[in-house]
Amino acid sequence: MASFLLCFSVTVRAETGRQWTVSKVDKWYSAQPWLAGCCYIPATAINQIEMWSADTYDAPQINKELRWAQNLGFNTLRVFLSSVVWQHDPVGLKNRMNNFLDICKRHKIRPFFVFFDDCWDPVSYYGRQPAPKPGVHNSGWVQDPMKSLRADTTVLYPFMKAYVQDILKTFKNDKRVLMWDLYNEPGNSGYGDGSLPRLEKAFEYAREVNPSQPLTAGIWIDSPKINHFISTHSDVITFHCYAEPAVLQHVIDTLRQFKRPLICSEYMARPEGSTFEKNMPVLKENHVGAINWGFVSGKTNTIFAWNTPLPDVKEPKVWFHDIFRQDGTPYDPKEIKAIKSLTRR
Repeated sequence: MASFLLCFSVTVRAETGRQWTVSKVDKWYSAQPWLAGCCYIPATAINQIEMWSADTYDAPQINKELRWAQNLGFNTLRVFLSSVVWQHDPVGLKNRMNNFLDICKRHKIRPFFVFFDDCWDPVSYYGRQPAPKPGVHNSGWVQDPMKSLRADTTVLYPFMKAYVQDILKTFKNDKRVLMWDLYNEPGNSGYGDGSLPRLEKAFEYAREVNPSQPLTAGIWIDSPKINHFISTHSDVITFHCYAEPAVLQHVIDTLRQFKRPLICSEYMARPEGSTFEKNMPVLKENHVGAINWGFVSGKTNTIFAWNTPLPDVKEPKVWFHDIFRQDGTPYDPKEIKAIKSLTRR
């Protein structure tokens, strides 16, 4: 994760379009508590489609899990949406988002939503989703939009615009929403700089709506073009870092050049040296938001490592992500103590 730092231009261009001014976003950030939370999907969903589809949206499970999140002191969640669900049931998706936001408010949590994603399976479909593959990390997670839709931009771009703008127009002034994350890890899955036009369109369509909440996309890749665009168009600078504390500090110090609030929107992979006990204090000391990947061990199988499938193992000795088992007991009680000491719970 540290390699992308070498690919930044040190010259920050003048603000253009409707990117928030530094003073505006600083005022917004100063009004927030120290942001701590996780990338969230309920244990009963294997991917974004299953989380948001009418037949599988699990409000009781979400309410139960968010009660645990509130008890930890988490005050935000990063949550992936699904254009597949929107395409087939736009009204239903927005109704379920509204319900989700009500549950979050009940537990004093303000989430932010992710629209597009370059990670994992390039094929997706509406309807019943596959069962998890034993021991395989995120075996059912899907790219959004699916790869086949990306080939024809005369179809893709109007679809992206309609999706983004419908959701944003519905929730653009909703105080329950913290902000909007337009694109997760653009360039992943071998797309490289080929994702830049989609990233540009996502920001263009969102800026046309001009929501009251800030916009962002996470820096994560060693691409000068993508990183330059993100850093000069995001209101808040978000980034991913799954490395040890010294590297995390270097990332933070490098991103300070943009003079904008910083939020680490993905961290915490125990075997990689990124842990709650070591990395979360670094984030708090620097007043950088802390959003780890994973919460309750479930159908995503994210207790297993990215590239180390263990099909014959029920549970790895060291969990990769996640905090709780499905009965609410923690993977490591010492982590719970560390998290609460930082969130003052």
